[in-house]
Amino acid sequence: MLDLSYRTVIISRTDSIGDVCLTLPLCGYLKKRFKGVRIVFLGNTYTAPILNCCHDIDEVLSWKELESLEESERIKAFRSIRAFAIIHVFPRKEIARLAKKSGIQHRIGTSHRLFHLVTCNHRVNFTRKQANEHESQLNFHLLRPFGVRTLPSLEEVSESVHFSTSFPLPEWLLNEVDTPQPKVILHPRSQGSAVEWGVNHFAELGKQLTEKGYKVFYTGTESEATSFRHLIPEDCIDTSGKLSLDELIALIQQIDILIAASTGPLHIAGLLNKGAIGLFASRRPIHPGRWRPLGKHSTTLVFDENCSTCQKGSPCNCIEKISVDTVVYAATGIKY
Repeated sequence: MLDLSYRTVIISRTDSIGDVCLTLPLCGYLKKRFKGVRIVFLGNTYTAPILNCCHDIDEVLSWKELESLEESERIKAFRSIRAFAIIHVFPRKEIARLAKKSGIQHRIGTSHRLFHLVTCNHRVNFTRKQANEHESQLNFHLLRPFGVRTLPSLEEVSESVHFSTSFPLPEWLLNEVDTPQPKVILHPRSQGSAVEWGVNHFAELGKQLTEKGYKVFYTGTESEATSFRHLIPEDCIDTSGKLSLDELIALIQQIDILIAASTGPLHIAGLLNKGAIGLFASRRPIHPGRWRPLGKHSTTLVFDENCSTCQKGSPCNCIEKISVDTVVYAATGIKY
């Protein structure tokens, strides 16, 4: 068993926001298990605001910045970290090769990546695609070399994350959130990361929640907003295309509920212990058992857990059959 006490470990996950959010529990777990361990997280530049909200991370590295260096400088930068181990949560051939060339003593990856055969000296045998466990739990398989033999419960996973933000809101939003009304974010799109409920549903949802006294905010990128901005009800606040990621995190901190498909903002809301309502299809591997948000007040909705089309693994639009009334009922039933 490897002992990380008073040593440095690199956790490498250079993909999307939601995936990074569900990797953060590893950091808290390692901090609790190994006294004095130093955690360096290698991620993408655009996920840095997420990583900076995690109090268990000691240093954030940008792969984009490292990638721009000449190979000799890249190796020099990696060696300067003096890492005892690296965990390849998201496998990337170039990072695995860099870790080996840099002389990191313990290099941990999955056994089914061919390039790990020559770059990793600890290869863990498990598969994600048909797994029943949650994505955040599956990441814990990679801790076997450190003596972890059983996966934690989802409750234990959630408790492992120490996540909060002090990012400021833009001034133009300060008055909008300074209200006694319950506040909800609707995030209609997913940038292709999930099966979506539909922008028309989100428009009707905004209308109904506003009528029930909720303050409703719409979020999304500028490119996403072209598909729903014209549908936003009159009394709702359109922030789409106007917020940086740190400003979006700040807004999520100020609201009570966020409703979205399986996408980054949903997972941020879960980590901040907001009422995160996720809309899902039941098809593997995108079902809520695998991708539900973490957090004390998270919930998920599917139209049919036993949808025959989803059970076959075929593309299905059953998520669109979740009624607006069902989502309204879920939102109004959350205690905050």
